[in-house]
Amino acid sequence: MTRVSHKARVWIALWTVYVVWGSTYLGIELAGETIPGVFGAGARFTIVGLIMFGIVVARLGRQALQVSRAELAAAALVGLLLPGANSILFVTEQKVPIGLTSLIIASVPLWVLLLRLSVGERPDRVASLGLLVGFAGIVVLVRPGGSSGPLGYLLLTVLAAVAWAVGSFLSPRIPVPRDALVATGYETLTGGLVLLAIGLVTTSSSDLDPSTWSARSIFGLVYLILVGSVVGYTAYAWLLANAPLGQVSTYAYVNPVVAIALGVVVLDEKLTLRVVLGALLILAAVAIVVRRESAVDLETGEVVGPDRDARELAAAGGPER
Repeated sequence: MTRVSHKARVWIALWTVYVVWGSTYLGIELAGETIPGVFGAGARFTIVGLIMFGIVVARLGRQALQVSRAELAAAALVGLLLPGANSILFVTEQKVPIGLTSLIIASVPLWVLLLRLSVGERPDRVASLGLLVGFAGIVVLVRPGGSSGPLGYLLLTVLAAVAWAVGSFLSPRIPVPRDALVATGYETLTGGLVLLAIGLVTTSSSDLDPSTWSARSIFGLVYLILVGSVVGYTAYAWLLANAPLGQVSTYAYVNPVVAIALGVVVLDEKLTLRVVLGALLILAAVAIVVRRESAVDLETGEVVGPDRDARELAAAGGPER
């Protein structure tokens, strides 16, 4: 009965991550309609960071927030990269369909693998082959014309994926706090405060007037804060500690499917042959890379990832988080 109960909890948490993180692309698109992008992203992550701190204190006490200067600096660096990548999506999703955006962001594990190759690491050969397939899919998608959006916005979306990949790559290699929720709290708060400051300086006062924001945008921002970040990441952190990495990592190729479906149903986006082809190439490549780069110790049940560290996967949840 205990095993059945645990299995049920794992699947509930998995589907929470599937649906919640897949739907955050829609939340970002709605929020960015009338709320200035950089300011909106900054407000989101500042609030999320404070909420994460509250959760940590409630669970572990204030002492859990005590980190070294090196850990704080590392968390700040990752925080600038991850929320910074998210702020780009607030802007680009006003021009690029969310289904297409989700597929470009799904390439984050491929960019992480490329970074590992660039520093002399030698991942699995099959995974390296998957890298080529995935980038072929990106080439198919990132082409101007039709309903795909301007090339500049498509390239900015790719930049967001690269920035998130750099943060994911660095996370297990620099001294960020070991506890996933503590690390997330510091990363989101520091990144959020920087984005908030930039947004306040670069945005006109009229655009910062909440009376000019639509109900759709306010709903989108609140959804991103409470559901997309708090609920989604809490479920994800629990999965990292309680489920095999190979099973947890399936979110990487389920989330885009959810985002594409929501784009078609809610925003009336067109599902073109090019999007389908790009989706098949990228999702197949991500499935190969993630599953080949993840492993489960069958004797102990320990979850292991690249370099036997789950922090790279923890950070690799794409910018929609």
